[in-house]
Amino acid sequence: MGLFSRRSHNKAAANDQNSDNYSNNKYTTMKRANGNPAAHASTPEIVLPKAPDPQVDPAGYLRSIYAVRERSRLVLEKAKRNQLRHFNVDMEKFRDTANYVVMIIKRDFEPDYSKIPPHGRWQHFEVGGRPRIDQLMAVWPSSLDAQERTRRLIDLFLVSVLLDAGAGTKWQYKSKESGKVYRRSEGLAVASLEMFKTGMFSSNPEQPHQVDSAGLKTLTSDRMAKGLQVSEDNPIDGLEGRTNLLIRLGDALLNLEVFGPDSRPGNMLDYLLSHPSTTASSVPIVPLPTLWDTLMNGLSPIWPATRTQVDGIPLGDAWPCQSMPSHPTQPWENIVPFHKLTQWLCYSLMVPMQKLANVRFVGVELMTGLPEYRNGGLLVDTGLLTLKPEDARRGLEQYQTNATRQGQPSVEVVPLFTADDDVIVEWRALTVGFLDELLVTVNEALDLHGSDKLSLAQMLEAGTWKGGREIAEVSRPNTKEPPIMILSDGTVF
Repeated sequence: MGLFSRRSHNKAAANDQNSDNYSNNKYTTMKRANGNPAAHASTPEIVLPKAPDPQVDPAGYLRSIYAVRERSRLVLEKAKRNQLRHFNVDMEKFRDTANYVVMIIKRDFEPDYSKIPPHGRWQHFEVGGRPRIDQLMAVWPSSLDAQERTRRLIDLFLVSVLLDAGAGTKWQYKSKESGKVYRRSEGLAVASLEMFKTGMFSSNPEQPHQVDSAGLKTLTSDRMAKGLQVSEDNPIDGLEGRTNLLIRLGDALLNLEVFGPDSRPGNMLDYLLSHPSTTASSVPIVPLPTLWDTLMNGLSPIWPATRTQVDGIPLGDAWPCQSMPSHPTQPWENIVPFHKLTQWLCYSLMVPMQKLANVRFVGVELMTGLPEYRNGGLLVDTGLLTLKPEDARRGLEQYQTNATRQGQPSVEVVPLFTADDDVIVEWRALTVGFLDELLVTVNEALDLHGSDKLSLAQMLEAGTWKGGREIAEVSRPNTKEPPIMILSDGTVF
C-alpha cells in the first residue's frame, strides 16, 4: 500500500468537506518531536478542528481530547482553594513536588535535556537496556518497506498498550529469550512482545509478526494466562478483562475503512495518510485530533458496555465526579473524561509513525498528562494531596476485605478503591490538572525557554512517571505499590 493507497488526496475537496469543523485559529508553532526525522521540516499553517459544542453534542464533546483538560481543570480550581470532597491540598508542598521531579530529570539527563524521549511504549520494550524493537525489525526482510514496518509496530504497540493495565503486586514475567524477570508495565511489554513474535495475535501462519481480527478472536483466558505465565502463585489483576478487551478488538478491526481488508491495526497508517485533513507537504502532516478520532471511533466497540453513557452513547473512560458542576437538565456537566488508554495509545503510536514513516503530528499540545497511579501517586507521596480521614478509613477497610481474597496483597496496607469510586475520579482529575502546573514550574526550574522547553510527554517520561515509581519503591519497598490502590478490571489502568 502506498502513501495514499486507499483514497485520493484532494486538498480542495478536503477544505470544502471540513470547513464547518475547523476553527479559524491556526496552529503554527510545533513542539519539538524527539526522535522524529521530520522534526525540522517546514510546517505549513494547519487549521485544527474545534471541539464539539457540549450544548449540542455532549457525548461528542466528552469523547474529544479537548474535554479532558477542560473538565479536569474545574477540579483543579477547587483544589487550589482546598475545596475538594476527598482530598486535602497543601499548595505549599507543590514546590517540593516540582523539586523532586526536577531532581530526577537532572540526575538522568543534565545537561542535554533534548535527549529525553517522549513518553511512549517503545521505552518499555527496551527495559534492561536491550533494544528489542530494533532487534525485532532486524529479523524482517530488508525488502520490507518503511510503511509495512510501521504497520507491524502499530500492530504490536496497540495490543501491548491495551494489555498495559495494572498487573498487581505479585505478577511477574520471566523472559523466554533472556531468562530475566520483569514486572509491571515493562513485564507486560516484554510478555506482549514475545507473544507477538510467536504469532499469538495473527491468523496467518506465514506471517506471525502481525495482529489481525481473526487471530484475536481465537484468544481465550486460558491462552492469555499461558502467554502471561499466570498461575495461582503468579496472579495478574484483570486477566479476563484484558482477554475480553482483545477479543472485542477483533470485532472492532472489521471496520474496513480504517483497518483495511486484512483487519489489522497497522492499516490505520494508510487511513491517516489518506485522510482529508492530512497535509502532504515535504512530509505527511497529521492533525492530532485526526489520530484521536480514529482511535476513539475505531476502537469504541472494545470498551465495556457498562461505562458511563450520555444520550445512550458509551463514553469510555469518563466518570461522574461530585466535585464537578451539577445541573439536572445538563447531566453531562458532572462527568470528567480521561480516556487514559486512548491517550497512552496516541503517545505510543506516534513514535513509530514519526521514526519510521516520517509522519509529523500537529496539535500534540492538546494531549494531557496520563491520569494513572504513578503520576497520581507522586502527588500523594510528596504530600501535595492527602486523603481526608473518612475516605482513608473507608479505603483501608476495603483493602482489608480485599486482602482476604486469594492472590491479593496483604502487606503495606494502603487505601483501596474501585475505578469508579468518586475518590479515584477526583484523584485522576487532579493528576491531569497538576501535571500541567508542574510542566510550567519544572521548565522554569531547569531554565528552559522557547523551543528548548520540555514537552509534557518528555516530563512524563523523565520525571513524573519515573519519579512516581521511584518514590513508591522507597515508601513501600515490599510491594512498590502506589499510596492509593485501584481494584483493576484490566481495562482502565
